[in-house]
This record gives sequence, C-alpha cells and structure tokens, in this order.
Amino acid sequence: MPGKRLQPRKEPQQVRGELTRQRILAAAAQVFAEQGYAAGTTNRIAERARVSIGSLYQYYPNKDAILVALTARHLDAGAETLRRHRETTGPPTTLEDALREIVHAAVQNHLDDPQLLRVMAEQAPRSAELLEQVARYEEEQIAYVRGLLERSPEAHVSNVDMAARLVVNTVELLVHKLIAGPEPLDLPAFEDELTAMLTRYATAGSRRSNGVGRPVG
Repeated sequence: MPGKRLQPRKEPQQVRGELTRQRILAAAAQVFAEQGYAAGTTNRIAERARVSIGSLYQYYPNKDAILVALTARHLDAGAETLRRHRETTGPPTTLEDALREIVHAAVQNHLDDPQLLRVMAEQAPRSAELLEQVARYEEEQIAYVRGLLERSPEAHVSNVDMAARLVVNTVELLVHKLIAGPEPLDLPAFEDELTAMLTRYATAGSRRSNGVGRPVG
C-alpha cells in the first residue's frame, strides 16, 4: 500500500536504537541539503550516518519515508519553539508585539538549513499522517491568532477567522520563500517589515475610523 512506503518500519525501543535513528535523520538532512533529493540515495545517507544499509532499512524502507520523518520533525520543532517562547516571555502587551512574536518564531524555525527546507517543501511525499500533522499545526496557529484578534482592542478586521488564516499563511509562505531563497536576507529588517505589514493589516480599521477612509462596518 502507498501509505506503508512512507512510514517508519519500526520505532526504537531502546536508547541505542533511538540514537541510531537520529543519526540517520541527521545524515539524511545533510545529504539532501548538500546533494539534493535525487542524488540523496539511501546508500549515501547510510554512509554519512556510519551505519550499514541494512541498519538503515530496519528503520526506514526508503528515502521518501526519511524525508517524511524530517518534515514531521520540522513541524514538531516549530510548535515547540512557539510553546517555549510563549512560556518564557509571557503574554504580549500589544497586538504588534504578538505578531512580532509569531514572525520571530517562524524565522527561528527556518534557520537550520534553507536548502533542506526547500527539499522538504518541494519534494516531500505527503502521507496521510503528515498531511494530518500539517493541518493540525496550521489550525493550532490559526486558533491562537484568532484569539489574539478577538481579544485585542487594536484589531479591526471584518472577518476574524479569515484574517487569522491570512496572517498564519502569510507568515509561513513568506518566511519559507525568502529564507530558503538564493539571496542572503537581512533577518532583523525582514522581521520588522513583515511585522509592520501584518500590524497595518490587522489594525487598518482603527486607522480608517480615525479619519483615513471610512470606518469598517
């Protein structure tokens, strides 16, 4: 079945096995980033990980399954980055601060290797489990932004749910596209400009009601 070829063959039950699995994933990330997905064969991954090809196949049936695992790990890391940041910094005091937090966390989660990010975005197979994880991650972020917009007196949008979806997808798409792009990026300037753009969008109604255009509603 197609789904089986994208799933790990086994989950490690001991520390040694988990360490081996992590070595395989780390090696695959390096090989895919350096050589591209087409040239990133399981033999090259096993060689980089310093394990036998038989050991690699104990955990993953093919490189597609490895790339799916890397993509899932990337999503988990993004969720964890946001959670830690929110726990350590406390609630933001303004809507602009909240949007800056979202932008900064997304940027931090895309810094490890832009080339690998491009491979994951463009070539990772979409298993049912991965699609479910992507949808769950996106909905969690949308729910968070929706709550920010509903609670903030600064926010003036006509459709809160649509606005939350636009904010989340704009951040994800722009952060990925520009960080994974070929040109070097001034990250502080990028974060400032993206935060300003989102803040202007989310608070546009308040500016219009203060005399610039017509009030919303």
